[in-house]
Parts: sequence; C-alpha cells; structure tokens
Amino acid sequence: MEEILKTFPQHVCSWLKGAIVYKYQDVWLNEVFLKGTILAQQRFKAHPNDVFLCSFPKGGTTWLKALAFAIITRETFDISTNPLLTNSPHDCIPFLEKELAKVEENQKNSCSLPIATHMHYHCLPDSVITSPDSVVTSNCKIVYIYRNMKDVIVSYYHFVRKLNKIPMENASFEEALDEFCQGISSCGSYWDHILGYWKASLSRPERFLFLKYEDMKNDPTSNVKRLAEFIGRPFTIEEEKANVIEKIIRLCSFENLSNLDVNKSGKHHPEECIAIENRLFFRKAKDGDWKNYFTLEMIEKVDKLIDEKFGGTGLVLK
Repeated sequence: MEEILKTFPQHVCSWLKGAIVYKYQDVWLNEVFLKGTILAQQRFKAHPNDVFLCSFPKGGTTWLKALAFAIITRETFDISTNPLLTNSPHDCIPFLEKELAKVEENQKNSCSLPIATHMHYHCLPDSVITSPDSVVTSNCKIVYIYRNMKDVIVSYYHFVRKLNKIPMENASFEEALDEFCQGISSCGSYWDHILGYWKASLSRPERFLFLKYEDMKNDPTSNVKRLAEFIGRPFTIEEEKANVIEKIIRLCSFENLSNLDVNKSGKHHPEECIAIENRLFFRKAKDGDWKNYFTLEMIEKVDKLIDEKFGGTGLVLK
C-alpha cells in the first residue's frame, strides 16, 4: 500500500503544516481515507438489504448515525439502556472505509445496522451500485445527509485543526477556505460529493433519501419518521402515541449526547496511535456559525461557487 500511495498525485496542505492528501479517482483524500477506500473497493460485497448512511465529513454524520441506531434498536433497548448512553455513535455504526472488518462481521451475523461512509458515490464498491451479476442496479438503500456549505467549512476547519493539535493562530482559516473551494480536503470536493449522490438518485429515486441538516433541526419529528420509514422500521401508531419518536429525538439531541461522559472524555478507537477524542465530534451544532468567520469577500466567493455547482438541482446549500 505504501508503494501504491507514491504513484498518486500529492498535495501538501499549507494550513495543516505539511499534511499530505492524495488524488485517487479524481478525489483528494488523506491517507486514512485513501487506504480504506481502496481496501473496501477490493474486498467489500454488499448485501441486497444493506442500508448506507452517506455524508461528507461534518455534514451531520454523528447525528444521523445516532438517530438511525436508536430507530433500529428501539425494540431491543429501552431509552434508559440504549448503548448510545455509553458509546459514541461512531462506535455504534461503523464506517465502511475505516472499519471494514467490523462491517463484515455485522454482515456475517446478519446484523440489521446500517453502514456509514464518507466515500464519494463513484468510489463506492461496485456491489453497492450494481448487483453481483453487474447487469442490474443494486437495491441497497442510501440515506444522504447534507448541510449549509459555509457551516461545513467552519466545522471541518475546527475538527481537522484540533485533530492535528494546531492552535487557531497557527492555522489560517482563509487558507483552509481556499483549499476547500478547490476541492482539497481529507475527503475531496464537497459539491462533487453531494452531486454524485444526487445525480445517481435521479434514475432511481426510490433507493435514495436526502435529508437536509437544517430541515431536520427545524422539524425533527417529520424527518425522523421519514428516516424510519425509508430504512424499513416505521413507527406504529401505538409508538407515536407513546411519544417514542420524541424520546429518540431527545436521546440523540446534541445537548444530550455532548454531555454524556463517553462523549466528553472517551476516544474513538483508543487502541490506535491516532485515536480521535469523542468530544471533537461535538462542537456547536448551530446553524449560521459561519457568520463569525466569513468576510464579505469569502461569502461572495462561496455563494458564487454554490450557485455555479447547484443551480437547477433544487438543493439549497446556503
């Protein structure tokens, strides 16, 4: 793998003090995502009933994982005993490109949990997109969550900066923004990521569910019901009367999850040399925080990019 990495175009991220990203299948990826993507493409075989939770980093991934897990396990665990109270959502639902062995183990045990991924649509393993005979399209379901691009940029900037232990005064937000607008990040271009899934959904809309982060915050009940129905776990009338939906929303809320001990002091994959502190997955979860960072020139630059890339799609990214 190390020799393979040397064959890909490389870019040194100036604001990250020399961190390197590699271009693979027209996507800039950091080393972890690149290695995981290649391994998943080579080895993973999707099952027809698999459900994928797809997102760009900092686009609402943690919340989507928590909600999906709570919905699927609601008959197994009471709200007071749900594993989300003692485990990070990222430990409850594995990433395809980071925890392939765990994903495969879940499949082997006929586990009904979804599979999460940050991979671009065209980078997904063939079996996710087509059936084993490569003749007809796969029936795997895909839930895609997306968010205001400016807030994603700010959240991504802080997450990566803290992950690399770089203080704000040593990490230029302007440089981070410039690279992001060039499609250079640990997971490539945000607009290409969204558009890849959106274009794929046009031919088979029944396989895709698009959730907008801001809409989910404004109307969590309707969107949680949509999510449950789409993944095949609709709420019964009795459950709705018993306020099960509201209980799940409270359990998975930013206020609740961010204040749990596991998410304040625990680590994701503590056995690894670069373990991620769970607290880094919970920053503010506020809409419009970008206003504290963007200059008028930055706003104009990003808005122009959004209009250019998403005009005519019906997707609202600002």
